[in-house]
Amino acid sequence: MKVFIILAVLYVTANAVPFAHELAEPFNGTNWVVLCAGGYTWSNYRHQSNVYHAYQIIKAHGIPESNIVVMHYDDLAQNKENPTPGIVVNTLGGPDVYKGVPKDYTGTEVTPEATVLKGDKSLAQNGKKVVNSGPNDHIYVYFIDHGAPDLIAFPHKYLYSKDLNGAFKEMHQAKKYAKLVVNIEACNSGSMFEKPLPKDINVYVTTSANPQESSYAKDYDNLRHTYLGDYYSGAWLEVIEKQDLTKETLEQSYKYTVSSQNKSHPQQYGTLAINKLTVSQFLG
Repeated sequence: MKVFIILAVLYVTANAVPFAHELAEPFNGTNWVVLCAGGYTWSNYRHQSNVYHAYQIIKAHGIPESNIVVMHYDDLAQNKENPTPGIVVNTLGGPDVYKGVPKDYTGTEVTPEATVLKGDKSLAQNGKKVVNSGPNDHIYVYFIDHGAPDLIAFPHKYLYSKDLNGAFKEMHQAKKYAKLVVNIEACNSGSMFEKPLPKDINVYVTTSANPQESSYAKDYDNLRHTYLGDYYSGAWLEVIEKQDLTKETLEQSYKYTVSSQNKSHPQQYGTLAINKLTVSQFLG
């Protein structure tokens, strides 16, 4: 009987939720957010409109503009195909989400090199915004574009799985964060993390699709003749805009994106225990 009790205690201890104490304690670090649309051209309208909408929501939650890095090609607002010049929307009949969006990195500056995320000092010295994070900070990354097995696309280059995961490992070793959360909307996005992402470096990732499948657009606009949003991103944006983020956990947010899909199957990877934390610890 004593042996059984000891084994039972060991089992409970081993399966206790890591970071459990953090669920009740306030987060005292600094929040950093990176929003990146890898797509450009009018046909990929939804990529940038999702990023613009995310920026408006996150800024409204209190994350200062200085801590939100926005990367977008910026070819929509004044595009010759835009029937409402200067205005970009993310939902049918929705408001303008473009006004006030920073132009931290635009056009050919939108590249796959992870130096922005790693706090490149040379960029900062040239007046560019970077993630100047430390060991107590939380970083949240949202990326959207096209993808294929083991890569995601930027305007003129690709970001490969080994390079992205290598950057995460390097940042972990350099103590550049306490927790890092990543959302990626792209076809085959699960292939970026299925094998190479370690489970012990405090990185939690959710993707819009598993390694073998596509990710899908929604809300075709007959006025603009393009899709305004995506199923996965739309569900995520709905959560962070409408829910109480001091109560909503990352796990609940993930489950909502799963339930909101039409064909694809969102996945989660990395240090899954992080999903017990509230969204407010990352997005205010």
